[in-house]
Amino acid sequence: MGVSTIVLTVTLCISAIGKFLAPTDAIRNRVRRFLAGLVEFWSSINNFVLSRFRNPRWDIGIPQNLDRQGCYVVSCNHQSWVDIVVLQRCFNRRLPLLCFFIKKELIWVPFLGMAWWALDFPFMSRASKEKLARRPGLKGKDLENARKACEKFRNIPVAMMSFPEGTRFASVKKEKGKSPYRHLLVPRIGGIGQVLYALGDQLDALIDVTIVYPNSARTGKAPTFWELVSGQIPEIVVRVEQRDIPDSLLGRNFRTDRSFRRELETWVNELWLEKDALISSITHAEPREGS
Repeated sequence: MGVSTIVLTVTLCISAIGKFLAPTDAIRNRVRRFLAGLVEFWSSINNFVLSRFRNPRWDIGIPQNLDRQGCYVVSCNHQSWVDIVVLQRCFNRRLPLLCFFIKKELIWVPFLGMAWWALDFPFMSRASKEKLARRPGLKGKDLENARKACEKFRNIPVAMMSFPEGTRFASVKKEKGKSPYRHLLVPRIGGIGQVLYALGDQLDALIDVTIVYPNSARTGKAPTFWELVSGQIPEIVVRVEQRDIPDSLLGRNFRTDRSFRRELETWVNELWLEKDALISSITHAEPREGS
């Protein structure tokens, strides 16, 4: 997995030069599709390796009508780096390339940081409250950068990925944030809101993903990537639902429209209530045989 990551990310970055030299948007989009194909190939290698050596029991429920040529916003609860591998396992060659909102600091991750940059993933930089107090002009800057990044995908299939919790779940964070949910942090609407604003008329649906590690849910400890590759995660449960996005939520700016912001928050919180109940039902069920 390490060798394939190095080889393919270097290949991807070299190939990305063509994107910057392309004379037209049409040619640039073709290069983007080629780069997306490299990522799909990389995901396929990872999936193959895990399935042959350290495969947990998988219990996956995914709609059959997903379209690789569609345009989606994908929302998922977040617990661990393992979530990324799980999403690749579930959606590789079923959805367009999953594009993540990346913390700016992660651009320095060896090889992967270069790949995320070449793929136009939105890099987000969240200013602290102290920094915003000193420089008020930074307020909303990260969301504006996300909007511009989303607009690059207006003419090609894409699945914009968002973790509304904004960070990985932990009981300490749940208590500190006074979350009303049992298994989730309070969702933030920034990522989803920007996608709905930038790609509103192009979006086909919301892909609502719930990932559960039943054993970890019972122990209270999120799984690590090492535990995945060393075969220490006994079971992974994934439930996916394709949801229609209300027309009233498309193409509106939640930063300037307060009534829309409340409407969007209500919609996301309702999704989170359903997700919290679903996680409870899965974690209290008896262990099952996976695929």
